[in-house]
Amino acid sequence: MSSILSPEGLSVVLGAQWGDEGKGKLSDILCGEADVCARCQGGNNAGHTIVVNDVKYDFHVLPSGLINPKCTALIGAGVVVHLPSLFDELEKLESKGLDCDGRLLISDRAHLVFDVHQTIDGLREVELGRGSIGTTKKGIGPAYSSKASRSGLRVHHLYNFDEFAAKFRVIVENKRKRYGNFEYDVEGELAKYRELAERLRPLVVDHVSYLHEQIQLGKKILVEGANALMLDIDFGTYPYVTSSNTAVGGVCTGLGVPPTKIKKVIGVVKAYTTRVGGGPFPTEQLNDVGEYLQRVGFEFGVTTGRKRRCGWLDMVVVKYSTMINGYTSLNITKLDILDQLPTIKIATAYHLDGKPLNSFPADLSVLERIDVQYVEVPGWQKDISRCRTWEELPENAKKYVELIEKESGVPVEWIGVGASRDAMIYKPVTQ
Repeated sequence: MSSILSPEGLSVVLGAQWGDEGKGKLSDILCGEADVCARCQGGNNAGHTIVVNDVKYDFHVLPSGLINPKCTALIGAGVVVHLPSLFDELEKLESKGLDCDGRLLISDRAHLVFDVHQTIDGLREVELGRGSIGTTKKGIGPAYSSKASRSGLRVHHLYNFDEFAAKFRVIVENKRKRYGNFEYDVEGELAKYRELAERLRPLVVDHVSYLHEQIQLGKKILVEGANALMLDIDFGTYPYVTSSNTAVGGVCTGLGVPPTKIKKVIGVVKAYTTRVGGGPFPTEQLNDVGEYLQRVGFEFGVTTGRKRRCGWLDMVVVKYSTMINGYTSLNITKLDILDQLPTIKIATAYHLDGKPLNSFPADLSVLERIDVQYVEVPGWQKDISRCRTWEELPENAKKYVELIEKESGVPVEWIGVGASRDAMIYKPVTQ
């Protein structure tokens, strides 16, 4: 197999639906030839599971490039970081045999998530009541709110600790004015962060100069997107979204790189659709099909353990996602989960009052009124989990993939047929 990553700039892996598409496995494969694997946005509300030699590794805020002993993992300025969770995640990975020493870097511009943000996250959800978003309660939204209101604290603030402590006390005081005098050990938190700051110090870097130096040296750089396009704060199903830009633009703003440096964008599309938490889901199946997909696909969130909602593949979503992210190729994941189905449906259009919609609507009240148009295709009813080439797939499985290519206008380059690292078919893209 020839080089997959671009040697001239950044290669990017992004979720094309509502997250949980299985981006981590492709990132893991591509990191086999990457020199740097970077996260550009989100926090430990993300979740990847990677299986190597029957060992499961769970990633939340750390780039999954740490699996490759030759790859440096970089956390960019657009990421919000809860340091206790970061070090806990690092310790769990190292306890399973990963040597991460000297291979993890974090931007001095990254904003910090504190326990107080997590407390506020829960209080906000209670306030919203039945209209709650269904957040992970990891404090991500409140941390981004602090960032946007210019009251947040960044990694570099830790190294002028007296000033850091004064600003932190003001943050908590202001939160108590807004949410009441909730219980919170301010001085205990500060003592913890004084220790964490020294533990973090060897990892801190001016990531902008570091990353551009790597680009100039011709290093292969993979950017690992968190969450997915339909959770983007601007282009997703607002307000049922995350708090950052999960689209390709978030790569530029989160890492400080110009668009001209992005050479390859791979969209990851699950062979059906899932989402966690509240919000619209036009192709959701509250029936035996949905239960089948949930059970066979083992659809539980890596970060929260919540059961995922399941439904048919929605090509309206994928086409909308493609317009925004400009995918150069797609990775179809979990195709094997459809093995037992005699027929399979794919949503190809939304109709409103008998007329087709041009794109995915911004107004959620419109989504409540649409009629979803499906194409029904025959299944293959064969076990494809051992297939490792395009030619080995049953004819109907190939037709399903080709229908996705036709509807999206994007070639499929990778096809996931199982949980293990090697259960991935590479289908070369012809230029």
